This record gives sequence, C-alpha cells and structure tokens, in this order.
Amino acid sequence: MGFSLVGSKTKTRGGRWEMIIRRVVEVVILANITIDGRGVEGLGVNWGTQATHKLPAKTVVEMLKENGIQKVKLFDTADSTMSALAGSGIEVMVAIPNDQLSSLTSFSRAEDWVKRNLTRYNFDGGVNIKYVAVGNEPFLSSYNGSFLNVTLPALQNIQRALNKAGVGDSIKATVPLNADVYNSPENNPVPSAGRFRTDISELMTQIVQFLNENKAPFTVNIYPFLSLYGNDNFPFDYAFFDGVSSPILDPATGIQYSNVFDANFDTLVAALRAAGYGDMTILVGEVGWPTDGDKNANTGNAYRFYNGLLQRLASNKGTPLRPGYIEVYLFGLIDEDAKSIAPGNFERHWGIFRYDGQPKFAMDLSGQGQNKLLVGAKNVEYLPNQWCMFNPNAKDLSKLADNINYACTFSDCTALGYGSSCNNLDANGNVSYAFNMYFQVQNQDERACNFQGLATLTTQNISQGNCNFIVQIKSSSAFSLRPSLIGLVFLTLLFASGARDFLTPL
Repeated sequence: MGFSLVGSKTKTRGGRWEMIIRRVVEVVILANITIDGRGVEGLGVNWGTQATHKLPAKTVVEMLKENGIQKVKLFDTADSTMSALAGSGIEVMVAIPNDQLSSLTSFSRAEDWVKRNLTRYNFDGGVNIKYVAVGNEPFLSSYNGSFLNVTLPALQNIQRALNKAGVGDSIKATVPLNADVYNSPENNPVPSAGRFRTDISELMTQIVQFLNENKAPFTVNIYPFLSLYGNDNFPFDYAFFDGVSSPILDPATGIQYSNVFDANFDTLVAALRAAGYGDMTILVGEVGWPTDGDKNANTGNAYRFYNGLLQRLASNKGTPLRPGYIEVYLFGLIDEDAKSIAPGNFERHWGIFRYDGQPKFAMDLSGQGQNKLLVGAKNVEYLPNQWCMFNPNAKDLSKLADNINYACTFSDCTALGYGSSCNNLDANGNVSYAFNMYFQVQNQDERACNFQGLATLTTQNISQGNCNFIVQIKSSSAFSLRPSLIGLVFLTLLFASGARDFLTPL
C-alpha cells in the first residue's frame, strides 16, 4: 500500500445532488402512483464563511474564546471578521485567495495588500496576526498548473512587504499546501522514500528555501478521511488513531505505521530532508473529519477521529520522524452550506459545529479524555418554526424533476446522497427535504414554497429519524435570491444544456 496520495483533494467521484434528483423523481412518482474551557496547547481551527446564513462574527469569536480555542485560520480578511477578532487575543492566520496571487507578483500591489489588510489592524488592542496564507493549496493537480508561476513571486512580495512595514519579524508568510505536493514512488511506497512531486520539485525546493530563510513554517493540509473516500479498499481503521491489527513497516527505518496521519506527515518530513531542510517547522493547516455527505462521513467516525487526534496532540508525541509538539488547525469550525461540492458532497459538512453554531458531538479539546460537549453559540436567533413540504394533493407531477433541480441548485441537498444522513427518507420526504432547504435559504419567503403547486407550508416539524429538516437562523448576511429572476435564468440554462434528458427518471 502506498502513502503518496493520502489526504489529497485531487480525487473526485460521483454522488452529487444530480444523482439524487434522478432517484428522488423516480421514487416519488412511483409512490404517488402507488469541555473544560481549555484546548490542546496552541490548537487552532479553520473559520470558513461560505454559508448562506452566517452567524455574527462577534458571536463566533465569543464561541472560540469559551471553548479555549487560541488560534484561528481564515480564508480572507473580511472587515467584519477582523473587527470581531480585535482585542480577543486569538492568534490569526489571514489568507489571500488564489485568484489574487497573480496581482501580487507586483511588489507595489503586495505593499498595498499589506496596508489594507494587515497593518491597519496592527495596533494595541487590534488583531493578533501571526501568519499570512498566500493562496490555498495552489498546486493541486486539478488546477492544471494555473498558479505555478505566480505563487512563489506572491509569497516573496508579501514577505518583503511585511518586512518593509516593520512587522516581518512577528508576521510570516506561508503557503498552505495539499498533501499531493509530495509522494513516495510506486516501487517504494513508504514514508522514508518521500519526495516532492516530480513536476514541481524544483519550485517546491525554492519555496522551502525561501520559507526557511524567513523562519516561516511549511504549511500542509492532511485529510485521512480522503484516503477512505478515494479508495474502497483502503484499510478503514488505518484512518484513525486507535490501532490497527497489522501496522505497516517501513523497512528503511524499521518504523511501523498504524495510522495514515503519521505516514503522511513523515512522508513530508522525508521530502524536506531530501531537499536539505529536514528540520523545518511543519504546521498542519487543515485536518478534520466531515459528518455528512458520504457513507464514511458521520458523527460517529468524526468523534472517533478527533478523539484520537486530540489525545495524540495533547501528549506531544508527534510522529516517528518528528517527535514532539505539532501546531494544528482543525478543519473546520462551522458547516458551510454554500461551499463548492466539486470534491464531494461532504465539503459542506466539515464543521465541528452545525450551521447554527451548536456542537455536533461530544469533543474534548483538551485531549484529556473528558467526554464533554463543546460550548455552542449563544443567543442564536432562528426564523419561525415552519417548513416547506411536498404537497400530497399535487396532481401534476410532470414538472417535479425541474422543481427539485431548481431547489437543489440554489440550496444544499447533499444530505440526500448515498450513505448520508437523509438517504433513507421516504418518497415524499426526499422532495420535502429539497423544497425546505430552498425555502430556508430564501429566508422563508412564502413565494419560495410553491414550486408550481407541488409544495405547501407546514408548522409541524417534518424531520425523520436522523434527518433534520432545518429551520434557518436569522442573519444580516443572509443569502437572498429573487425567485422569479433566478427561475427564468435557471430554466433557460436548463433547457439550453439539454438537462431535461438528464432528468428523465431511471
């Protein structure tokens, strides 16, 4: 078994909502015919905000503080987020999106970025910024080299701009990279044989050299979950930390590996050694486990993964090739229902908190074995207790497919996928789930619960089993679409692309 691609985000497969729609339409038509307040030392979290309804930033910051989370990694520098973090003492990694890297090959623009996004928050009682993440996994194989020529110049210019602004000693620029930038050869798939990917080996060496010169860490994202998602033959228990029956031996070192995190991390250590920088600080920018959107994405597996990971971090055991403390940012903080599902439906379910800031499962951030819930967001306001459901009296089902497609295009139907939390709904429940998700995204606008007479409102909670039909939160940043305009645009595109053929029931 190889270690070369464990945790890589490059693997994708089916199972998105389009497949769900076809099955739902068929089934429905047939049916109608017939903690202690302190975390692991230095523990951080990723705070993503790609949600249709966001919790107030100040509410999230208070939640971080109450859970003893001392570090946060952002994906932008939104003023509302930065302002809420001011004075909190929480250590912050801010980010530059990939689509801005090209402009930052200009030093003057890098200077301007630092002034607008960093130095204006750098005051007594301001934001405690420690890192700038230059891009986000810019060398993913799936990007086809789009950012190969701009990432290093942008990294260099941002660090130079930080130095010029007088904050370069305290704020370091780094590049969060996916684990697919290194691997082991197929004929020797063990951690000690780790090397940087051949197509980017020279570039990676230059980046590592620059990071080393500026005393900045190498930042890597590791996802044991994706090892299972990408390979049904992958040994299941190897994704966790509580032991496997047959550890894998690396003959070159005599080390036995019982989990994929250690193997992945040590493959990077070996790659850095081969490049001449074996002692470089490694920061794990993302590691976590989703709770929905795939057969292996559930709260039970997430609890098992985090329980093992946090105990490992609390012990400062490190990995076989890099014993000791590892700085880690969990991924992620809150579910994001507007994230791209290109890698898989699970992308919208990485949070250790639900969309409304409430904990999903018991989780001991101290790593001391205490089975306590996290502290949820306080004073969360919800929309009224009402849901949109399939109208059981509907007669004409000929446009059901179009309407489900419409609902799932502009809301989140990922929980309906194979192996997900709502996979076992009855026929009407599938349609009701899609309709309700759209209704909630639209802030419960009554016009968003019509669907050409196929839907109706109810004040009775229509959740079934483990499938939660949500009531959305009130949010000043609510994502609101004009149904009539969007419907026109969507249906135009739908028929132009020949999607009607796709929606024909199986």
